[in-house]
Amino acid sequence: MRGGHAYGEERLGALLRMLRPAPLAWVQAAQQLPTARRSFDEIVTRAEADVAFRTALLADLEAALAQEGYEPSLRILTELRELYGTS
Repeated sequence: MRGGHAYGEERLGALLRMLRPAPLAWVQAAQQLPTARRSFDEIVTRAEADVAFRTALLADLEAALAQEGYEPSLRILTELRELYGTS
């Protein structure tokens, strides 16, 4: 790269090794993201296809999810509340 800073892979690796490790809570949250995304997508897909389920979600989100065996995280609940405008 002309006129700028060019770092090779080895140099970048050395710089990255100098950083502190990510906090454990960040690592755990990142590991849970794919599962949470699948659960969220499954709930939304089902709500779009099933009028009774969607109605139950809108009436009482947490109770409807618990009745169907979902144990969503706070993040999923927040996203569903934003999506469906529930409180």
